[in-house]
Amino acid sequence: MPPKPPFILVVGHGPQLEREDGMASLIRQLGAPVRTLDLWDDFGSLFRSGADDPPEARAVVIEAGDRPDLGITALRAARKEPELAHTPAILAVPARQVGGIEPSSGFDDFIVTPCVPAELYARIKALEWKRSEFTTEERLKVGGIVIDRAAHDVSLDGRKVVLTAKEFALLAFLAANRGRVFTREVLLAKVWGARYEGGPRTVDIHVRRLRAKFGDALPLETLRGSGYKLRVPPPAVEGGSVIGRGKSTA
Repeated sequence: MPPKPPFILVVGHGPQLEREDGMASLIRQLGAPVRTLDLWDDFGSLFRSGADDPPEARAVVIEAGDRPDLGITALRAARKEPELAHTPAILAVPARQVGGIEPSSGFDDFIVTPCVPAELYARIKALEWKRSEFTTEERLKVGGIVIDRAAHDVSLDGRKVVLTAKEFALLAFLAANRGRVFTREVLLAKVWGARYEGGPRTVDIHVRRLRAKFGDALPLETLRGSGYKLRVPPPAVEGGSVIGRGKSTA
């Protein structure tokens, strides 16, 4: 059987989930498959049907109305499910509730209701881009970090980051070899060249500089006694956009 298509999950007050100006209806207008849950439903029910290839949620949109606190509670419940732990989440609230949204709520973005499909489309696409990962001959993307090997440019969330030549070479090498562990000696040979006479501390210094410039956006791990590796992305951020894939399902 072919794999089940990815979908966008809309969570809200049961009786209002299917109203014409609601998030589920707007997303269906965008051509994306939709599944709906009540704020109090079990999120795990979406993935525990016994199938070997469960569907994938590409975004979570929570309609909280005048109770953003309930939206935050629902998101925390969703995050407990492995399949939703890294899924981008949007909180939909009326304008009068925007001031009550705390940065620590856990949502990646919010949208003011009522809204139009074009705005919702743009916000979902932006979150998919932010969470996406890809590697081509000229460009690599690691979360919000985009590495342009042809132009020798690096940006973080659209903002240019200035790197030295060796910082750029080290970052590009690790990004092109996601998930692989490299000792300091191997990194010295690959990035600095076999004729470089400096010691392995050079690698540590450059790693510290990269971490200082990118912070938590750079998933660079130190493996004691082994070396360094750039973590692979969680499955939820791989693949293309769910928007525009065809007819929707309830």
